[in-house]
Amino acid sequence: MRYGDIRINKTQSGKRYFKTVKYPEIPKSSSDLYIVGQVGDRLDNLANKYYKNPLLWWIIARANNIGKGDLIVPLGKQIRIPLNFNKIIESFDNLNNQ
Repeated sequence: MRYGDIRINKTQSGKRYFKTVKYPEIPKSSSDLYIVGQVGDRLDNLANKYYKNPLLWWIIARANNIGKGDLIVPLGKQIRIPLNFNKIIESFDNLNNQ
């Protein structure tokens, strides 16, 4: 989903690569939900629970500056769940379909 519409470029030698992906800012909102990381919490599971789509884990990761190389939520860390995810996806699409 996240890379579905990202253009694939080719070098002169024929090597294929994805165009650089741009991410939108995810400002705080009064509709955001806050939780505290529990044992076993993972970004993809939280995305599935709150967005009904585990592939949207990157929204929670970017909103909290976590998830670089690991989907596990730090135990006891307060996590912001942006509930306006449709607007975030729209911004992502706008940035990457130019």
